[in-house]
Amino acid sequence: MEMFLMALCISVFGIGVAAAAFGAATRSESSDSPAQPQLPLARAVAPTRFFSDSAPASPVLPSHQVPIEVLLLQIENHVRLEQAAAELFIATPTQAQLHSKTNSPFVN
Repeated sequence: MEMFLMALCISVFGIGVAAAAFGAATRSESSDSPAQPQLPLARAVAPTRFFSDSAPASPVLPSHQVPIEVLLLQIENHVRLEQAAAELFIATPTQAQLHSKTNSPFVN
């Protein structure tokens, strides 16, 4: 019982110290303090774009876009290869198959 009371007193004291420190840290400056000199306002500068000032204007080149069907076909082929490798590993799991490289062209 005495140890519990001692721990309770120490924790109440600790909470009081923490509350005082928090109050001191969050207190705003009062108006009684000497006025700080006002800094002159900087002129507003127009925002610049990244590297836009140093890059010379170049003619716009036509972009070579790949049709979405081609990309979807490549993704489907990649998924089929991964599924086939997973099914082969489930059928006959070996250490060599677990660490073998995939045949997918997307893997470096």
